[in-house]
Amino acid sequence: QVLSLPIVVIVHGNQDNNAKATVLWDNAFSDIDRVPFVVAERVPWEKMCDTLNLKFMAEVQTTKGLLKEHYFFLAQKIFNDHSARPEDFQSRHVSWAQFNKEILPGRGFTFWQWFDGVLDLTKRCLKSYWSDRLIVGFISKQYVCKLLSAEPDGTFLLRFSDSEIGGVTIAYVIRDKDGSSQVENIQPFSAKDLSIRSLGDRIRDLGQLRNLYPNIPKDQAFGSHYNKEQTGKD
Repeated sequence: QVLSLPIVVIVHGNQDNNAKATVLWDNAFSDIDRVPFVVAERVPWEKMCDTLNLKFMAEVQTTKGLLKEHYFFLAQKIFNDHSARPEDFQSRHVSWAQFNKEILPGRGFTFWQWFDGVLDLTKRCLKSYWSDRLIVGFISKQYVCKLLSAEPDGTFLLRFSDSEIGGVTIAYVIRDKDGSSQVENIQPFSAKDLSIRSLGDRIRDLGQLRNLYPNIPKDQAFGSHYNKEQTGKD
């Protein structure tokens, strides 16, 4: 006999997401000498951060993992607490229910369903952009507004959508002649969208985008990701 990784049997593809959550939780947080199938119901948030980081790097196949500011955003999301400081989350424990049973406030999906969607999108369409640190990704819409509102017209950054599973959106600042500014968010691009036209080419198409936050000209930041335009049949 030999110990295996956890196995979950499913009968339909729509159970795949929950099965992966079960395997991840069991593999990361169970003890070797446990009673079969017994896993901790709550785990330290710091341990969860390590697990999400390892999962992200392995799934996307990148050496660029999650950063402290990413963990802070994820903590705010999973605990539904936007008033705490980063250090306040260090002593907290996260439950299985918070991870993959409870629906996120105002959404129709759980934390894991959302995170798994980000994993899939990044793996399929955004690996090179993430590895080049061109995507902030894990950042709230409110904090993006705070960052961009003081920047020059056309400054933009990329973040994973809060409202859709597996979407990436572009936030950019528009500055009026009187000096006032507003931050706009382009409708999120899905993996299907990005398979039709790449993210780099979409950014090149959008004339209102000028500099990647904080101040990198977009052609300098994304030039290596542009595809040579084909003529003729296209």
